[in-house]
Amino acid sequence: MFMHDLKSDNKNLAFLMPAERQKRILERLRLKGRVFATELAREFSASEDKIRRDLRDLAAQGLCQRVYGGALAISSASGSAIERSQQDLSRKHALGVALSALVKRDQFLFVDAGSTNLVTARSLPDGITVATHDPRIAATLIDRNGIDLITIGGWIHPHIGAAIGGQALRGVIDLRPDVLILGVCALDAEAGISVFNIEDAEMKRTLIQGAGSVVAAVLNEKLKVGAPHRVGAVDLIADLVVEADAPQQVVETFAVRGVRIHRCQPPRTFSGRCR
Repeated sequence: MFMHDLKSDNKNLAFLMPAERQKRILERLRLKGRVFATELAREFSASEDKIRRDLRDLAAQGLCQRVYGGALAISSASGSAIERSQQDLSRKHALGVALSALVKRDQFLFVDAGSTNLVTARSLPDGITVATHDPRIAATLIDRNGIDLITIGGWIHPHIGAAIGGQALRGVIDLRPDVLILGVCALDAEAGISVFNIEDAEMKRTLIQGAGSVVAAVLNEKLKVGAPHRVGAVDLIADLVVEADAPQQVVETFAVRGVRIHRCQPPRTFSGRCR
C-alpha cells in the first residue's frame, strides 16, 4: 500500500505545472539550503533539462543562486547598509570579540565593509594601524588614540556603505596589510565566497591579493548560501569565526578545506555603543 502511494505521488509530481514545481523547489531550498538537479529530476519525474530551466528561471527572479549541478538559497545579507547595521547586534558583537582576539599588536589591518565588521571595529585592540574604505568604520575608530587610521576615498555605494569603483581600487591596490578582515555576504564550501555587487567583488579580490592573511566572521544565515558574484574559493580565508551554535556539519565542510575555525561565545545583550 505504501509503495502504491509513493508511486502515485511521484506520478502526480510529474504533471505539475512549472510554477508549482518551482514553488516546491523553493520550499526544498528553504529547508536544505542547496538542491541538486539530478535529485530534483528524479523526485519530480522530470528531465534534468526541465529542472535546469526551472532553476534558471528562479535565479533570474533573484530567488536562488545557480551553482554547478544545482542551486543554493540566496543569502539574507542583501539589505541596505543602514538596515544591516541595526540588526543582530548582540550576535555580531560576539563574533567581533572573537575575531578581534586574533589581531596582534603592531599589525597593519584592512577592515572591509560590512555590518559585522563595523561591530568588530569597536573591539579591536590598541597598538595597530587600520585602513578602511567604510566611513562608518572609520568614524568608529577616529577617536581611538591607540589606533592609526587610514581612510580610502571614492564614491560611496549607498547599498554597500563603502567606497568602491576605480578611485577606491587605486587607493588599495598597493596596500599590503598583514591581515584583511573580509566582509562576507555568502559562504559555501563548494561555491566559495560571494557577494551581491560586482564592484564589491572586484574590491574584495584586490584586497585579498594584497593581504598577508584573510580572516572573516559570519552569522549562521550566511553559511551554505550564495550570492550572484563570486569572490573566490573558501580556502582564501585562513581563519573563520562562526557563531557558538553554527551547524557542525556545515562548519566541517570549511575545516576540511584548510580553514581554521573559531567559535565565538554565545551572544549577550549589546547596546551597540562604542566603548
